[in-house]
Amino acid sequence: MPIINVQLLAGRTPAQKRALIRELADGTIRALGVAEQSIRVVLTEVAPEHWGVGGATKAERDEGTAR
Repeated sequence: MPIINVQLLAGRTPAQKRALIRELADGTIRALGVAEQSIRVVLTEVAPEHWGVGGATKAERDEGTAR
C-alpha cells in the first residue's frame, strides 16, 4: 500500500488539494501499477510561521520583516 506524505504551506483551496491528491494517485497508479484503492495520500498543511526559509520564517519573508 503506497502512502504518500506531502507537506505544504497552508492556504491552498480545497479544489487545489483535491487536484493534487488526484494527480498523485494517478501518477502512482501509472508508476507502480497498483490499484487506486490501495493508495493513501496525507496532506499536512504548515502555517507560514512554522515554515523556515533560510534563517527566517515564511511569514516574516512575506511581511518583509526577515533579516
